[in-house]
Amino acid sequence: TPAALALLGGSVAALVVWKWLGKKTVRKKMEEARRTRDEGMKKMAKAIQQFREQVPSVQRDAILSLPLLELTGRLQEGSLSPRTVLYTYLEKALEVTQQTNCLRHFIPECEEQLQEIERHTEKGLLYGIPVSIKDHISHKGHLATCGLVQCLGTLMEEDSVLVKVLKRQGAIPFAMTNVPQSLFSYDCSNPIFGQTLNPFNPQKSPGGSSGGEGALIAGGGSILGIGSDMGGSIRLPSSFCGLCGLKPTAERLSQCLAHPSAQGGCLLLSHTVPCALGPMARDVDSLALCMKALLCQDMFQLDPTVPPIPFNEKVYSSSTPLRVGYYDTDGYFPLPPCMRRAVKETRRALQAAGHQLVLFSPPRVPYVMTELFLKTFYADGGRSWLDVFTGDIVDPLLKPQVNSCKMPRLVKKLLALLLKPLVSPYVAMISTCRSVKEMWNHHHQIQVYRSQFITQWKELQLDVVLCPVLGPAFTTGYPGKLITAISSTMLYNVLNFPAGIVPVSTVTEADEEELKLYKGCCNDPWDRTLKQAVSGGVGLPVAVQCVALPWQEELCLRFMKEVETLSRDT
Repeated sequence: TPAALALLGGSVAALVVWKWLGKKTVRKKMEEARRTRDEGMKKMAKAIQQFREQVPSVQRDAILSLPLLELTGRLQEGSLSPRTVLYTYLEKALEVTQQTNCLRHFIPECEEQLQEIERHTEKGLLYGIPVSIKDHISHKGHLATCGLVQCLGTLMEEDSVLVKVLKRQGAIPFAMTNVPQSLFSYDCSNPIFGQTLNPFNPQKSPGGSSGGEGALIAGGGSILGIGSDMGGSIRLPSSFCGLCGLKPTAERLSQCLAHPSAQGGCLLLSHTVPCALGPMARDVDSLALCMKALLCQDMFQLDPTVPPIPFNEKVYSSSTPLRVGYYDTDGYFPLPPCMRRAVKETRRALQAAGHQLVLFSPPRVPYVMTELFLKTFYADGGRSWLDVFTGDIVDPLLKPQVNSCKMPRLVKKLLALLLKPLVSPYVAMISTCRSVKEMWNHHHQIQVYRSQFITQWKELQLDVVLCPVLGPAFTTGYPGKLITAISSTMLYNVLNFPAGIVPVSTVTEADEEELKLYKGCCNDPWDRTLKQAVSGGVGLPVAVQCVALPWQEELCLRFMKEVETLSRDT
């Protein structure tokens, strides 16, 4: 009837107006957040200028070139002042963010922390060291946005345990860095603060989700940063940006008051595939010093869920030859030739240095990716993750993932059949856990896989494993098209093993030529997309991944140090 049609038309019009008003409110909040950030940048630029006028003789380049261990030595002995170091890094960070958009904002309270450490006679292990922290790690009085508009209205009421311990060790948190929207991406873009670029090449991504940290440290604007990792989010930016980064066993460092959206909006993940916080820096010694500083009584008292295991210096300093398992492909997603070359060259260097190398094949990686990791994330069809975008504007780089989740189950089934099953995320999307019993069974399958993996490791009597990591840096926009390419890092999140990244080489012209012949698994759309993602990478960093058994962070770092030393000698 005309009345019914009129009513329907009116309802549709009302819905359109309501949606338009909602989008307008969201845009207004985003503009406000950008304005607040820009004002903070201007204030900090003014403070830096004032410092430059007061102390015009600062040897800026000399300070910025000091490795962390040398810088801590100079600060401890008093030949450099914490104020000089802080303002030198503030100035450099401002330059780097102008080129890469890596900062979410400066932390103005760094001035208060500076005064606090100057008052104390006792100097902590990180006395006077400026430290950058990832967006979602809570700092009192600041936002933890995860690139989401819904998080813009809530200021953190206290520091996370990690930030408290850093401060007690004399460090000065000075900046919070940009992240991809929802953190479940290894690009680095969100609709509020925009896209972060790779400091080596503005066409390339810095990786994610700790991409702001990667860009800031690689650009020289920070000497030490704290990131988080639940699928490679410390290790991928370290690989893309040529840094050293460590994903510890998840429970080794406190996660108290890291913002819950750190779980990518899917809290199911945190129980089976836990998120780990860890350090990122320019060398392995910096990571070791950071771990040593964090693994102290303060952390164990502030967070009783952290096992009270102090840093084992003896293991880190040891020079006993190691028994090293190695592989250059996981049998799931073949990596570009340069990443496999890096493993082969490192293997040869380790062998020549007297270590024992044993071929190791990680069991059933395709099963781990589709049945264990992605099925964990899509256990509810991705609904928990989609919920975090309610009333938000989805970042263009995330739209492929979001749209895939929104597809009806039947469409996902058809796509899973039509597309290559080996790396099709649609396979995982239809493998949802449809009951509590199925979910418990899924948890059990992860435990069984961990046991099998450890048994295989022990049978070969391995100390550590050398393996590839995804890289070199992707062109921006490509990570969202290749979520399943991160099997190299994701494996060790499922296993909850400590794993670190060490840059060992750079992409050569010969690598670029060899890439033209790359066929991947079956020269299908995914393989061709990977080829496009990494092409044009001459000069970009090339890294390897080093792995140890759970709770053996010191051994992992010791192995990383060995790899770093050998790569610098060649």
